[in-house]
Amino acid sequence: MTTDLTKRLRDLIDDAGYRHNDRIPPERDLCMRLGTTRNQLRKSLSELEAQGRIWRHVGRGTFVGARPVLNLQDVTYLRDQIKPEQVVTVRLNIEPELSRLAAQHAGKTDCEQMKLCAEKCRNAEDWRAYEAWDNHLHHAIARATRNQLYLYFFETLNSVRRSIVWGQPRETRAPATDYSSFREHDEIVAAIIAGQGELAAIAMRRHLRSVYSRVLPGNIPEDG
Repeated sequence: MTTDLTKRLRDLIDDAGYRHNDRIPPERDLCMRLGTTRNQLRKSLSELEAQGRIWRHVGRGTFVGARPVLNLQDVTYLRDQIKPEQVVTVRLNIEPELSRLAAQHAGKTDCEQMKLCAEKCRNAEDWRAYEAWDNHLHHAIARATRNQLYLYFFETLNSVRRSIVWGQPRETRAPATDYSSFREHDEIVAAIIAGQGELAAIAMRRHLRSVYSRVLPGNIPEDG
């Protein structure tokens, strides 16, 4: 019962397109939507929290993603001290390794979630939905490492990254059907599912360089 409820709860959260640290509806509303009791719901919330998919704050509610390591003041401080190209450098060093580890440790549920995120990115109706699912995909990869310290490090990096204004506003409402990140996501996920760690790392590095070549042309760190 709890396993099925947890899956339905996870799907409800995923399908809503929440971004990291967005607050989800209160328990009473979730119970009504899912047709369950508060006690059963809390068991499922605990399961999702253990997986790093949500975090709870007494008196404030339940939020998407793993519990942040930094508070808002810390994030603001780091944002003011760090240049965008420094974020790129760190991502190029950490996320390929996360992909390599995910290929070693990802389970069936992890793989299904990554495939879902990649598919949702491809079918996103606008850039906001795309960015939310892209964020979910990178989180899913970090979670699949089964290394809580790596996950917390990723959360810190992600919080700082999301606080920085990148490049120019989007010129289109949604990604083009041939947007290169779609193929790049598929390559990363396929390598992880196949257990090919080195290929997953290479695919992630290629993806990040592709993304930032559009956002910060001429400022991408060289490999090596």
